[in-house]
Amino acid sequence: MSDESERAGGDDEKRGEEIEWSEGDPRVLFVMNLVLSTVFAAVVVYGLSYLDLAAFSVVNVASAALVLTAVTYLVTN
Repeated sequence: MSDESERAGGDDEKRGEEIEWSEGDPRVLFVMNLVLSTVFAAVVVYGLSYLDLAAFSVVNVASAALVLTAVTYLVTN
């Protein structure tokens, strides 16, 4: 039994050494950033419209999403 557990541990160590972390495909990261920024912008603009501070419109959501996407891109690079 201990032989099997030693082999399993050795396999885990090998697997850990074989894994290489990459930053991922930039196109996928950009699309994820755009989608998440758009969702967050929609929530923020909806909240502002609920408080009667801004109108909930496609232009406002798109503008906020573009600003958030640009800021996120600048902060991460």
